[in-house]
Amino acid sequence: MDKWGGIAYYNPTPGGGSMLINAGDGYGEPMNVIISGLSSRGVLTFDGAINFARAIGFSEECFGLHLGGYMSGDLGDGNGWVNQTIELRQDYGNAGGGTCFESLVGGNHFRIYVQNGTTADSGALFLAVSREEPASENHNIVPDGYDIGRDQLVSAAVGETWFNGVKYSTTAQNITGLLAAGSDGINHGIAQDGIVTLLTVTID
Repeated sequence: MDKWGGIAYYNPTPGGGSMLINAGDGYGEPMNVIISGLSSRGVLTFDGAINFARAIGFSEECFGLHLGGYMSGDLGDGNGWVNQTIELRQDYGNAGGGTCFESLVGGNHFRIYVQNGTTADSGALFLAVSREEPASENHNIVPDGYDIGRDQLVSAAVGETWFNGVKYSTTAQNITGLLAAGSDGINHGIAQDGIVTLLTVTID
């Protein structure tokens, strides 16, 4: 199976990066899921990541319109702070328009950052996952929303999934030591448990 660069991921911190994306006002949101660079190459491309997201219940934003600001991340790969590649939202079983419903009532969502700079080219996808409140609450993160969002995404991904004729087999491993547990520096003051889940996704 064709892989990317032969390594699951590089820790962003030694390269001057951070496991927190920049949410503004000096606060960050955790990148709490990593899609391993040892995944099938077809998962790690822009279109491939979207297709995998659809297989686990997420789609592009409602009518392709981005609501809210862009957040940047530094994966310690030499690229510096780079805006999210894309934001994907829970589609409630409707890849065509379910994200419009998510924008209204809230749900799970994530932003993707690609570790592909010259100093740390793993090809891994770093995901900042969280569960958010409805539009009436300005899409703020629900209590414990970082851990909840991560766990819900992982639960949907592990095992066999498929979309648009592509079948995926996904395994998960929890990693500690990349993120500090707690709420220090975390957007909305919401504590998280410091666990990052590494997903290895193989196209069957």
